[in-house]
Amino acid sequence: MRKIIPIFGIAILLAAFVACDSEDSERTLTAPNWMDTLTGYLPALGHRNWIVVADSAFPLQISPGIETIVTGEDHFAVLDKVLKAVDGAKHIRPKVWLDKELAFVPEELAPGADDARRRLDEALKGRGAMPVLHEDLIARLDQAGKTFKIVMVKTTLAVPYTTVFLELDCGYWSPEAEAKMREKMK
Repeated sequence: MRKIIPIFGIAILLAAFVACDSEDSERTLTAPNWMDTLTGYLPALGHRNWIVVADSAFPLQISPGIETIVTGEDHFAVLDKVLKAVDGAKHIRPKVWLDKELAFVPEELAPGADDARRRLDEALKGRGAMPVLHEDLIARLDQAGKTFKIVMVKTTLAVPYTTVFLELDCGYWSPEAEAKMREKMK
């Protein structure tokens, strides 16, 4: 009888530990104050880091440098907040990439696609958003995530190929300045 009680007690402790562990894991992914998490990263992010505003079906990635934050919020509201935060960080500026496939997604197969395209065009106007094949962008994220931090911010949007990829660059050193410096180095 004495052996059963300690084993039963250990089983209860183990079950409690597993429950706590899964709750902690969920907290890591689901962030009610996701903006606080992103804002905490911004001072540390720089050239070659990425911030990705992803639709709801974007896959959870396993590259060591990729952190996924589930917002539970509207895609365009999240995109607006992220762009404002990045614009407010003077040390970085984003190069904006979109899935090339989005231009070919018909409204009849993906209701909301036309509205999503219109809203993305509006939100990204003047930012030089460049379309690239989705698989190429995923490969770039995978490669970058091996060395650099990528912050993936998932939204509730359920329209395919609406993810916005922000590849961060130096905010105080332009490509033109870099080219001039490199020319002087020759």
